[in-house]
Amino acid sequence: MQEYIMDSFIAVVIAIVVSALMGPFIIPFLRQLKVGQNIREEGPQRHYAKAGTPTMGGIIIITAIMVATFIMAGNNPEALTAVFVMLAFAAIGFWDDYIKVVLKRSLGLRAREKLILQIFTGFFFGLILIFYFHRGTSIIIPFNGATIELGYLYIPFVILVVIAAANAVNLTDGLDGLASGVTLFVALGLFLICLMTSHYQLGVFSMALAGACIGFLIFNHYPARVFMGDTGSMALGGAVAAVAAITRSELCLVILGGVYVIEALSVILQVFMYQTTGKRLFLMSPLHHHFELKGWSEIKIVKVFTLASLLFVILGLISLKGVGIR
Repeated sequence: MQEYIMDSFIAVVIAIVVSALMGPFIIPFLRQLKVGQNIREEGPQRHYAKAGTPTMGGIIIITAIMVATFIMAGNNPEALTAVFVMLAFAAIGFWDDYIKVVLKRSLGLRAREKLILQIFTGFFFGLILIFYFHRGTSIIIPFNGATIELGYLYIPFVILVVIAAANAVNLTDGLDGLASGVTLFVALGLFLICLMTSHYQLGVFSMALAGACIGFLIFNHYPARVFMGDTGSMALGGAVAAVAAITRSELCLVILGGVYVIEALSVILQVFMYQTTGKRLFLMSPLHHHFELKGWSEIKIVKVFTLASLLFVILGLISLKGVGIR
């Protein structure tokens, strides 16, 4: 186990170095391609200053994770499967970004198109889990360790997990450094779960994910020089969902990724409230925009949400203590 822990920390360093080296080349390249961020007219006015900041910087994150994983765990099927899920969702996000910033269609991929691609990816991933990894079809309830046998419902459940994770991270990615900062702690939590469940080389992937987030923050912290775009946020969501499913900690991800959940719920509640009453529950959703309009600085919001992510991760790890997941 000590060997794998050392491999994991080497993966962190590799991912950070790759990210740090790529940034000075990729950011000017994206700027030259004029793939600048479009700012929503209904968004906070302070965001107008960000218009034109290069997006699709998720390429940096994805490359860093892949390089670190291939070097330190390139022969491990679990780590490679996690890379596959990450890349599949990254491709969906890249297509969405391409339509928005290159083809200048502000809405990007149609919701139905995006959903179909996400369902297909989740379905294929579910088949791998059951028939290649022989994971079984039961899920574990955090805190008490009870299991629920889903049977044929497991694949729809996996589809729901990966879609929810990818889109929740996408909603969280609305402020400089927010999605990468939150995901950093989620990745660290997943690494510890990998150790608890003896998925050591998958832990290497988790730490590569953490390292890529750290490296990307060099360029993405306020004021951001690059945004990850849907390319990056979808990839991050797919990555954390893949690790959670392989380690049988899917429901624990709801706790670990508490910030993701809150951000997504704020959007759902806002839409439901407006459609049923004509009133808004928040000044704006996702929730981070509500606090912006309340007068919080962007830096303060990111700090508070990132600290909340750390607390959620600690709670998630506590929920699995003594559960004995495999």
